Amino acid sequence: MKKLATVLCVLLVFSMALFANGNKEEEAAKAEGFKGIIKLGVLGPLTGTNAEYGVGFKIGTQMAADRINAAGGANGYKLVLIPKDSKGDPKESSDLTRQFCDDSTIMAIIGDFTSGCSMANAPIVDDAKIVQLSPTASNPKYAGMSDYCFSIMGRQDGEAPFFAKYIISKYLGVKKLGMIYINSDWGVSAAENFKAAAIANGIDIVASVNYVQDEKDFSSLITKLKAANPEALIIMDQGAVAQVINQVRAMGWDVPLTTLGPGTSEQLIGLTGANSEGLVLSTPFFFDPQVPDLMAWKNEFNEKAKFNPSVHPACAYDCVYLIANAIASCGDTVTRQGIRDNLASNEYMGITGPIKFNKDGDITRSYLICAVENGQYVVKKGFDYSAE
Repeated sequence: MKKLATVLCVLLVFSMALFANGNKEEEAAKAEGFKGIIKLGVLGPLTGTNAEYGVGFKIGTQMAADRINAAGGANGYKLVLIPKDSKGDPKESSDLTRQFCDDSTIMAIIGDFTSGCSMANAPIVDDAKIVQLSPTASNPKYAGMSDYCFSIMGRQDGEAPFFAKYIISKYLGVKKLGMIYINSDWGVSAAENFKAAAIANGIDIVASVNYVQDEKDFSSLITKLKAANPEALIIMDQGAVAQVINQVRAMGWDVPLTTLGPGTSEQLIGLTGANSEGLVLSTPFFFDPQVPDLMAWKNEFNEKAKFNPSVHPACAYDCVYLIANAIASCGDTVTRQGIRDNLASNEYMGITGPIKFNKDGDITRSYLICAVENGQYVVKKGFDYSAE
């Protein structure tokens, strides 16, 4: 009984401290002219294989919150972000999601990065009736798992078929292809959607191999792919793409390379150097040097992150504005349910383009074709390339 009493006392003291800290935050916000504070949870892999993307989430979302707060807040409330490191692990992500759900001051969740983590969290946010808005989950099954799940990246049943038809078949003219992909919810979905479109477009996948998260040695898989003598190789992943590229080239294989997943990641070029020269990929968004506002955003991000952004942190940035708009539509009473209902009907022109949710809670994107030339990304074909 003494031990139980001690534990209860510790929990009581801890709760009182949190309450007091929360009151101080509220008071400080009101002193700045806000109605109070609204907290948003942010989930992403701040460490591990996909750390570039989690760090991008953290910085991109904070850039948005800073701008919204500088303009008077969301419906007069100061946005406070609570970032947590999911490590790209579904169990870790779910544990953190439960913590957010149990904290009544957290009004919505932005994240996670991978479809696997986001899908693992779906039943949790559904039970708690709190929004989980992922900037990047693209598994077609994800958003439909709950009325509280949303995503703005676009879906793999849109991008993977585009990749097969317009990049592999039309742009590259490849008929014999090798494929290597990560064995995750996202990777399997991407591979399945790609394979179906490849068959429809007369592409022969002469070899297909996969690997698990955090794999380091791809030599045996690359040997198998090389033996099949494909005209090109497609790599489906985010975090391990650079390692695969480097190991392909280290084996003396000069096969043309394409990748579905990382977008125009500057870190990918930094990690591969000349090995990624000629790499071809798809992206729903590109920082156009002819658009000053976009370049200013890119430069600000680079100053904070020490690396250039891809589409992923830009999507995270847009997510905060989407939530802020949903909060503004709540009027005087901001609730989790109100945010969800207003988000579902929200239409917004973000830095990544127009965003309008379909009935499942995700969106349809169009795609550019980019390539690495002289150590930088260039647009090879515009959005009109896929027009029939």
